[in-house]
Amino acid sequence: MRNLIIALFAVVAFTSCGNKPQTENAQASTTKQQIKIDGSSTVYPISEAVAEDYKKANNNVDITVGLSGTGGGFKKFGRGETDISDASRAITPTEDSICKAASIDYIELPVAYDGIAIVVNAKNTWLNSITVSELKKMWSPDAQDKVKKWSDINPKWPNEEIHLFGTGTASGTFDYFTEAINGKAKAIRGDYTASANPNVLVEGIASDKDALGFFGLAYYESNKDKLKVVPVDDEKDGDGKGAIAPSQQTVKDGSYQPLSRPLFIYIAKKSAALPEVKSFVDFYLANAGKLSTEVGYIALPDAVYDLVKKRWAAGTTGSVLVGKEAVGVKLEDLLGAEAAAK
Repeated sequence: MRNLIIALFAVVAFTSCGNKPQTENAQASTTKQQIKIDGSSTVYPISEAVAEDYKKANNNVDITVGLSGTGGGFKKFGRGETDISDASRAITPTEDSICKAASIDYIELPVAYDGIAIVVNAKNTWLNSITVSELKKMWSPDAQDKVKKWSDINPKWPNEEIHLFGTGTASGTFDYFTEAINGKAKAIRGDYTASANPNVLVEGIASDKDALGFFGLAYYESNKDKLKVVPVDDEKDGDGKGAIAPSQQTVKDGSYQPLSRPLFIYIAKKSAALPEVKSFVDFYLANAGKLSTEVGYIALPDAVYDLVKKRWAAGTTGSVLVGKEAVGVKLEDLLGAEAAAK
């Protein structure tokens, strides 16, 4: 697993030009083709791993991979500043309208699954599961200034102040978590420690015995020695009885609910016409399953990758999810219905 990519995620990545003399690199850079990617910090490790492997056979292409968050990435994408936007949630109607106003058509491609992990300090010996209702009581906007102690959520829990950590407002993880738990994207209490950098959240929770936080499963997987993951009970027996821990298997089979979600890349249609972008996205889709698993995410089923590749080959623009309920979505149903309609 390429945990180094995650551990060093705060450094905005770029692919190396090799160890050639500086003068030769300067001459080569004038002829290099450029691919600009930005967006989700969750999808960043996948795109960076793909870019890293692609460069091994295509050193005439310079690929920059930024991580300004899903929302920040879509802002750049809507201004025509990037070729590809990484996203840990589907594009919103507002973002879609901005792209349309700027005459930016795009192709939406799911590339992997992820689970949002609920984590606590490794020394927490008493919290072994949590329900969606308890999470809502903890994180809802109404909880601010009212729910301050663990015992305010559940009287069986300690009478100690709770310290909350989570992703920032530009994050797709933030949008998805708030929609899944509080019923509305961006609806959340404001008195928690927020960061766009999951490693900051990891360190904060690891150093505070009364902490609880949320972020992408891959960042928990690479920090198991510092943190404890908390199984979640969605209180719906149809998804599996009781609390279920996030894992490769439970995210892929859909039993870890409601905090399992697809991850996406969005390619500007104009950029997709460029040979270097087409070649890169072809490589991305051919290797997304293997590389997403290597960096701690969950590969889509082969049947879904086949549908995604057909969508890319057909140059189908727009989103299958914009304006739709994203929580609990089944990609095979959406993409299959789209393919059958053609």
